[in-house]
Amino acid sequence: MRALVVDHGEAGPVRFADVDEPVPSGDEALVEIRHIGLNFGELNYLHRWPAGAVHGHDAAGVVVRAASDGSGPPEGTRVALGMSAHAWAERVAVRPASLGTVPEGVDLADAAALGIAGVTALRVLRKRSLLARDVLVTGASGGVGHFAVQLAALAGARVTALVGSPERAAGLRELGADQVLTDLAQTERRFDLVLDTVGGPLVAQAWSRLAEGGTLHLVGYSAGQDTTFPSGTLFGFGEPRTIATYGDMTPTSGELTDLLGLMAAGRLSAPVGLRGDWQDVDDAVRALFARKVHGKIVLDVA
Repeated sequence: MRALVVDHGEAGPVRFADVDEPVPSGDEALVEIRHIGLNFGELNYLHRWPAGAVHGHDAAGVVVRAASDGSGPPEGTRVALGMSAHAWAERVAVRPASLGTVPEGVDLADAAALGIAGVTALRVLRKRSLLARDVLVTGASGGVGHFAVQLAALAGARVTALVGSPERAAGLRELGADQVLTDLAQTERRFDLVLDTVGGPLVAQAWSRLAEGGTLHLVGYSAGQDTTFPSGTLFGFGEPRTIATYGDMTPTSGELTDLLGLMAAGRLSAPVGLRGDWQDVDDAVRALFARKVHGKIVLDVA
């Protein structure tokens, strides 16, 4: 069967290859993949994966063989895969803990956009009550950012979306952002929670705008720059402020189920900024690295 595998050469980060068919264990379902969802991190930080390995974590498809031990969804079930290794192939063996059942009315391609981005946003925003609190989402035009803006607004927060340019602000107010900025100097708000996907100097800026008792959650570092805190800024009176890292790779089935339920109810939309065929993955990767895509990239598996 065909799959996208890790390529450490100049032609990378992924290439097509013929690989062995998966052989499911007793607690794994065999899923025929219909769509894959691309993420910046897994494509940009390729040294974390061995050359030749089937790549990717997010996808959606149909169960063609249920797990032989009776666990998980039955044959014919439409499913989303989230944070499931080796997902970018025509067929994948996967445990039920990494699957979410896609309800009627939810497009499989939209379900493929959830995975890492949707689960990350949901897990961070569940760390505290957001009702009537101020939340800042940086890199709000990206996949995590689009989901975070919607979910924070659903939870009753006053949401500020920060983007890199006016062109990347499109649609964020419609998703629930109270204000959309290109510079933190444009607001006087102090934030109870910051979800940062950018890293670099912006982390220090966001820290300076954090309210007493607030938390700055670091979920990405797309800027690729160091963060320097000016002398004295990490000292303060009042209720302690905190910086929290994120790297939760625990099973995602519960969060996928919740997110898909919100989609089915019309309360959450998938931020698909580019839809295409997986044959054109090289073009999709270039568009992703050039920051030309607002939201997620979903490719159809022919």
